[in-house]
Amino acid sequence: MVANNMTNIATPGYKGETYTDTTFEEVLISRIGNKDKSGAQVIGSETYILAPSQLYVDYLQGAVEETGMSFDFAIEGDGFFAIQTPGGIRYTRNGGFALDQEGYLCLPGQGRVLGPNNQPIQLPTDQIRADTSGNFYLKDGNVAIGQIGLFAFADNNQLTIDPSGLYNGQGAQPAEASLRWKALERANVDLVGEMTTMMSSQRAFQSAAQVLKIYDGLLNKIATDVGSV
Repeated sequence: MVANNMTNIATPGYKGETYTDTTFEEVLISRIGNKDKSGAQVIGSETYILAPSQLYVDYLQGAVEETGMSFDFAIEGDGFFAIQTPGGIRYTRNGGFALDQEGYLCLPGQGRVLGPNNQPIQLPTDQIRADTSGNFYLKDGNVAIGQIGLFAFADNNQLTIDPSGLYNGQGAQPAEASLRWKALERANVDLVGEMTTMMSSQRAFQSAAQVLKIYDGLLNKIATDVGSV
């Protein structure tokens, strides 16, 4: 999880991931007699190991940075772009778009960007301008020639992430968010925090490995020295 967050810190619109811990089923400790074991009494509980419970995505807004590129868009507010991929419609906050060979607005390497009607957006030229609603105009014109669709979900936590890094979900509705043209939303990942978590995890792993090494040596001594006696 930490490695994935750090790898995608430069990916526009990336949302950081985190998880919660849980424990294996608690083991009851009973106090029993040396000979008469009929009166066992519970004296406490103990857990032996922590394990990841559930992965969460932090959907908080990332910083918006001006790029000056004509096909860069940043979403301000709750919403996603819709992308037509070979596997169906997927959603993303990455607004680093371009025009493909047929003049369709696309997210490079993923698919074509969809409008409010879930149809691809074809533009006659790259000399365009755009407004906060995602409408495209010719550079010197006032008639809209296309519009980017913005979609929102009642609960972002129901979204799943596919191997390409795009979101998959059902029940998308028109979003009330606005767009900033010639800008990109940066990842909302805290690099210092992720590095701290990585160092803490590495030290915990080293400590656990040392404990296992000592335990292995103890078992070996029991098997060789005590066993021979």
